[in-house]
Amino acid sequence: MQRVNLSTASEFVLVGLSDALEIRLLLSVLFLIIYLATIAGNITILVAISTDARLHNPMYFFLGNLSLLDIFCPTITVPKMLEALLLENKVISFTGCVVQLFFLIDVVGTEIFLLAVMAYDRYVAICHPLQYVNIVSMKVCARLAIGTWVVGFFNSLLHTSLVFTLFFCDSNEVDQYYCDIPPMLAVSCSPTYSRELVILAVAGVLGSSAFAITLVSYIYILWAILGVNSSESRHKAFSTCGSHLTVVCLFYGTTICTYVRPSSTYSPHRDRVVSMLYGILTPLLNPIIYSLRNKEVKCALRRVTSQLRAA
Repeated sequence: MQRVNLSTASEFVLVGLSDALEIRLLLSVLFLIIYLATIAGNITILVAISTDARLHNPMYFFLGNLSLLDIFCPTITVPKMLEALLLENKVISFTGCVVQLFFLIDVVGTEIFLLAVMAYDRYVAICHPLQYVNIVSMKVCARLAIGTWVVGFFNSLLHTSLVFTLFFCDSNEVDQYYCDIPPMLAVSCSPTYSRELVILAVAGVLGSSAFAITLVSYIYILWAILGVNSSESRHKAFSTCGSHLTVVCLFYGTTICTYVRPSSTYSPHRDRVVSMLYGILTPLLNPIIYSLRNKEVKCALRRVTSQLRAA
């Protein structure tokens, strides 16, 4: 089969969703509702954190960053998916595909590192409360947050460069509803073995390290909770940490399953389900699990609502 130089490729066709009209309409309504709820929930958290001085501390600073990422993540993929469902426009330009993949990997990678930082922050707050102010100052928080965004950016730059320096065959159909690494490797007719090794190594080392930090932090947190005398306090702490850990494991598990594996195991149908878990469901759950169950955030939201009504 004759190879086409990458510079001549002008577009790709996203064929990852159903062609049946009834199913497309149902999916478009469902995803639109989820997307709007996700945006509204995360914007609400950002407004509460930015307008209430009581929430200007490290924990809520990191939660604000998480909410920002959870706005970006579905915004990168859902609008194009809705366009394909409603208007049957499945074509995406080469540049659009590059941009979409870059920002998706950037946001997902940054969130992986941010969750590890947030777990470490909670570990220090619960296991070393007297030293918390000195260890996790706002200056340290700013550096950690900037570090997660910078590492996410360069991680994405590496992966995007590895994918889009490949050659693509005459078939430009991408079996997914957005541009991502596994389907782009599947549609390429270039040898991908060396690039897969680099992607597996980088994603494996960074992802596993972040997950290990998160897991170890929560283990220490749970161990500290067991030493609390009050059963009510233990129950509340276990409930909160359990919810956090469930969302964290869901996000890490689905992203590692997507990116830390050889392309020979790529399954379009399975990947569509997995990608919806970390790309659509997790951004919806994060504000509920991390923030909206928090009494301080609820109080801040009531104050914001009262101010808006008064205005």
